Amino acid sequence: MDDATLAARLEQLGLSEKEVDTYLSILRTGEAKASEIADDTGVSKRYVYSISESLEDRGFVEVNDHVVPTTIRARPPGEVIDALTDQLTEMETALADRFADTDREPQQFDVIKSRVTVVKRLSEYIADAESEIMLSVPQQYLSEIGDDLAAAVDRGVLVMLVVNSTTRIDPTDVEGKAAVARAWEQEMPIMLTVDGQYGLVAPADMVLRTNSDQRAIAFVQRQIVPILSGSFLGNYWPMATELHVGEPHPLPETYRSFRHLVLQATLRLRADEPVTFVADVAPVQATDDPGHIEGQVVDTRQGMVEPQTNAYPIEHTLVVELGDETVTVGGPGSFLEDYEANEARLS
Repeated sequence: MDDATLAARLEQLGLSEKEVDTYLSILRTGEAKASEIADDTGVSKRYVYSISESLEDRGFVEVNDHVVPTTIRARPPGEVIDALTDQLTEMETALADRFADTDREPQQFDVIKSRVTVVKRLSEYIADAESEIMLSVPQQYLSEIGDDLAAAVDRGVLVMLVVNSTTRIDPTDVEGKAAVARAWEQEMPIMLTVDGQYGLVAPADMVLRTNSDQRAIAFVQRQIVPILSGSFLGNYWPMATELHVGEPHPLPETYRSFRHLVLQATLRLRADEPVTFVADVAPVQATDDPGHIEGQVVDTRQGMVEPQTNAYPIEHTLVVELGDETVTVGGPGSFLEDYEANEARLS
């Protein structure tokens, strides 16, 4: 650490600029007379005495005023650090006694300047996921968040993963880390959406090059995150190559992510297994009151697994047979289907 950085750190501990200069002068000699320190720092001898008394009170030096002339001796740095640590620990207890822990809303927008913070924020958002994750990430960073993704999959979260690499990716590298994973050889940004609420975008340069001055943005806003999800599904997901599709979940199961429900119904239908759909629904176009439907799933429209069967990237739809009629059901905010559902059950 150079002198300028060391001086800045000492000032953060509450020392003034003159106190820092005086202390560093004493450190260089170990022990010196006030007149010698005054000559070295360019301040008066009287001022050196005043500063030295302040430094002694803080535990940085010892003033030997029982000898003539008076000398000031630096305390061993290890002792100084121990004393400062004890003071901070004592202060931590006092602060904790006065701290009122309240639930705080995360910042809506946060500019991130370092790659380390990007990875940390990815881990935090993934750990908080309850229903759905969409993520694109370079292969070399998959190991750093792989355990978080695996834990999310174990919680029943739908994880749609795009791994970016210029070399071939072994499918075993993503097993257990995603419900569906794809690979893309082109450079792409890190993108993350969680539960339609949390989002993060980081330029590829920021995480791949140590000297990049680019910035990432994390945000918490339900109006913006779906736009990022749409970009992920429409611009990146279709361009990537399918790498891994997980096994279907045991049924019955209730889903909060409608896309996850559509994925599971698709996998069951492709295995020629009958699937029943049960949900409280609301009509999309009509003014009818919300109702309850239960019927046989006969088809899906989706773009999560190959072959793609939807007409639009955001279309993820169930086709349900209700005895004498067949209806379509989508998730919250649907406008293409007959009904929308917030939560539904497959069996």
